[in-house]
Amino acid sequence: MAIFIQRFERALREAFYEQADINQLSLQRGLPAAVWTRIMDEVPLSVAIPREYGGRGSIVKECLALLSAASYESLPLSLTFGINIALFLEPVSKYANEQVKAPIFDRFLTQQCMGGLMITEPDYGSDALNMRTSYRTVGEDYRISGTKHWQGLTGQADFWLVTARGQLPNGELARDIDFFITDNAVPAQQIKVERLYNNLGLYMIPYGLNTIDIQVPAQQRLIAESTGIKMMLDILHRSRMQFPGMGMGFIKRMLDEAISHCSQRMVGSSNLLALDSVQFQLSRIQAAYTICSAMCHRSSQISGISHNLATEGIEANAMKALVTDLMQESAQLCLQVSGANGYKISHIAGRGIVDSRPFQIFEGSNEMLYTQIAEMILKKMRKDKEPNLATFLATYGLTRDASAHVKDTLDFEPGEGLMQRKLVDLGKIISRVIAASYVLALANEGFRDDLVTGSMEHIRRDIAHLVSNLYLDNRVKVIDDYVAESDWLSFT
Repeated sequence: MAIFIQRFERALREAFYEQADINQLSLQRGLPAAVWTRIMDEVPLSVAIPREYGGRGSIVKECLALLSAASYESLPLSLTFGINIALFLEPVSKYANEQVKAPIFDRFLTQQCMGGLMITEPDYGSDALNMRTSYRTVGEDYRISGTKHWQGLTGQADFWLVTARGQLPNGELARDIDFFITDNAVPAQQIKVERLYNNLGLYMIPYGLNTIDIQVPAQQRLIAESTGIKMMLDILHRSRMQFPGMGMGFIKRMLDEAISHCSQRMVGSSNLLALDSVQFQLSRIQAAYTICSAMCHRSSQISGISHNLATEGIEANAMKALVTDLMQESAQLCLQVSGANGYKISHIAGRGIVDSRPFQIFEGSNEMLYTQIAEMILKKMRKDKEPNLATFLATYGLTRDASAHVKDTLDFEPGEGLMQRKLVDLGKIISRVIAASYVLALANEGFRDDLVTGSMEHIRRDIAHLVSNLYLDNRVKVIDDYVAESDWLSFT
């Protein structure tokens, strides 16, 4: 694996620093063909293709290492690979009909093809269960029609996984969801791009609005192990557990850039590192680096395609929401210590802020995911008849190892009927306790003690702050007709 990743890293350096200037590339849409070719010549997506089809075996740690290597240089490139791996190749490996796998994988290995996933619709967003894209049987084929948008790689992917609901005899749509593989090389399966969006950041990746009116053979329907909804949850949870791979290289780059700048930037007789506030800011990024490392370690153990992750919502949501928050914070801190130079789209921190921000939104906004975590934990507490949060976390598998480090802070009863803003805070607390358990598990494997100690200090600090929010009786709501009697000029 090490040699493969080293070759890939060398290809990135050649593509981004010798063939082209990545700082200039960050200002334009897409990538030049020569740059894409140099990167794809290393067949990076082979990591997500089973060995029996000529790939490297869909080994999670190798997929995460590839994503990390890419995100150190370019977060959009890493997301491009993440889309291909988690939202197309792994679902095809696990759920596709055997007779369609070989030709698809062969084209990925030999023709630099790419694939993506279409779920989101203009009127439904995260409400995927009410999607209106539908299908019906036409002979031995399926006719699929509908509208999808905000799919990464719009107009660029060669293959898509399209989600749709079956049309019932009464004209209604079935509750369950099905997935269909489409091949853009076949005219009857081509998805029409209505328009491309002028997305803020992630310039390398095209997003847009798609109209679907296609016909696909029956064998291109994915085969669910039970229901389509559970298949979708398995796919999305596995994808969320691969976010730490994209976060790993990105956070490391923010840390390296921040340390380098602060070491060289002189203020009076010393450099920026002599300032206590700078030490605190950089230690935050370093804690994020440690937490993300621990998440990668955990994900490598549990998120392979041999595992069904449909019921692992707490862990998947915690990884995705927390690591993306840490990515955004790390970019903000790197820009802050970089001064005016950081406030350039061509600066790694400047574009890092813009590129990492949508990670907190897509595949479920973090507020929604934290709310779900809190609701699932409260449900488990009710089932166990345990009202005290610290007591429950001391026996819950995902938090047991770290509970002793935060038991005094969390020795309270959340109670019933929490406002959603409080559920978000509770979800953030639980996510950090889960992350602390990951860090301790990595420490047991020999990860350096000083990094572990620092990250645990920051986790405890964050939890204490979030607990204080829970006690605040903040019920302030927006006043939509605020204009009346609120013009300051009339009082001057």
